[in-house]
Amino acid sequence: MRSSGRNSRGSGSGGKNYRGAGNRRDEQQQRAGRPRPEERRYDVGDGPKAGPKAGPKAGPKGGGPKGGPKAGSQGGGPRGGSQGGGPRTGGPSAGGPSAGGPKAGGGRGRKPGPARPREYEAQIEERNRARHDKPRVKLPKTFGEQEGERLQKVLARAGMGSRRACEDLIDQARVEVNGKIVTEQGMRVDPEKDEIKVDGLTVATQSYLFFALNKPAGVVSTMEDPDGRQCLGDYVTNRETRLFHVGRLDTETEGIILLTNHGELAHRLTHPRYGVQKTYLAAIQGPLPRDLGKQLKSGIQLEDGYARADHFRVVQNTGKNYLVEVSLHEGRKHIVRRMLAEAGFPVDKLVRTAFGPIALGDQKSGWLRRLTNTEVGMLMREVDL
Repeated sequence: MRSSGRNSRGSGSGGKNYRGAGNRRDEQQQRAGRPRPEERRYDVGDGPKAGPKAGPKAGPKGGGPKGGPKAGSQGGGPRGGSQGGGPRTGGPSAGGPSAGGPKAGGGRGRKPGPARPREYEAQIEERNRARHDKPRVKLPKTFGEQEGERLQKVLARAGMGSRRACEDLIDQARVEVNGKIVTEQGMRVDPEKDEIKVDGLTVATQSYLFFALNKPAGVVSTMEDPDGRQCLGDYVTNRETRLFHVGRLDTETEGIILLTNHGELAHRLTHPRYGVQKTYLAAIQGPLPRDLGKQLKSGIQLEDGYARADHFRVVQNTGKNYLVEVSLHEGRKHIVRRMLAEAGFPVDKLVRTAFGPIALGDQKSGWLRRLTNTEVGMLMREVDL
């Protein structure tokens, strides 16, 4: 009867033989410093998961109502830790050094898993920023980019021909930079600072614009007009760079007028010191005396002083209608009209046909054209630029 009772008690939930064998195995595992198999099976490194796994198991077998005091003393104590739940989870075998410490303790000894990749990415980003934020090392000129542009490239961009043609100009010793003739290919220049000439004429390599307009009658010689009249600015409204006119023409006078953004050139072209010559065609009524040209060349007395013509000739004569050409370097207001009117021949129509070396030619009324490099060079030579 005792043996059967002992066997029945050993086979129950609180059996003595089963409990003793389990306790001995747990003690051996603890002495060996290894976690128990059931702990290794649930070792996920997360605290909240360890609690619920141990809790429900402990309820029915040792920690719930069925166990009562007996279950609490036998299954929940130090020896009944394998069957009881609570104390074993935080005990030495689960959270202590013998069980692997932080591995079974629920994440107290290390940071959560996702935080490690974010830290690593942040470190990579900081290293990349530090590498790119370093100041660029200035290389010696022998290893870095050379200053300036090749001379033949600058000449080609200025409209002197293809690069091959510009190289031929250099080979023919027709190009000079800052007063020295260039004989070798590949010379580098600064278009904004260096003075470049071809056949003695300055090449407009800088970012300057030069235009010639055949101004129609009735157009005011200003860039803007407060009264809303048609003005020179109406012909260049689509230009990015602000232009201004060189000199003036009367509202009723037609002909060539220059527009540019080169202030020094415009100033010299209109200054009396340089005496740039202007040529006009005037329609007057005759008959004309033979000495009219002599009178104009010798000087006509006006209210603001004498005015002299440099050249005079009759271009066309049809009955009493005469077309005469007058050239002078004066720049005073209405100078041609006043001179001819003082001589007794009022002007019916006046057209300016040339400004210095720039001729109007067959340019139509109201048309705007860009000056060639040769024309710009002639203008600059006219005023010692």
